[in-house]
Amino acid sequence: QVQLVESGGGLVQAGGSLRLSCVVSGRTASTYAMGWFRQAPGKEREFVAAINRSGGSTYYADYVKGRFTISRENAKNTVYLQVNSLKTEDTAVYYCAASTSVTWSAWRGASPANYWGQGTQVTVSS
Repeated sequence: QVQLVESGGGLVQAGGSLRLSCVVSGRTASTYAMGWFRQAPGKEREFVAAINRSGGSTYYADYVKGRFTISRENAKNTVYLQVNSLKTEDTAVYYCAASTSVTWSAWRGASPANYWGQGTQVTVSS
């Protein structure tokens, strides 16, 4: 069974940075395209970023372009999300996801991933 475990969240001041990590177990991470989503209190889950199986191509939501960077180390079965220039509106639970889909559009669909992590809280204070 595939498991995803996120870490790296925390409390940070506006303008600060964090690096979120997601470790994949149960199957080789390179089997999947990987992505990050987030959900703020009272809001729907939203797509943040995705990366293809090799790590050679990435896809971002417009509101994080230039501030967030997704990357992966398949040798470590780990995916990262570097979040910089944080804003209070970035406060949310961030979820890692794994998908067998090869299209970027799938990340915007109703069922974007096959597996999900439990989430890590990011809180940005003003």
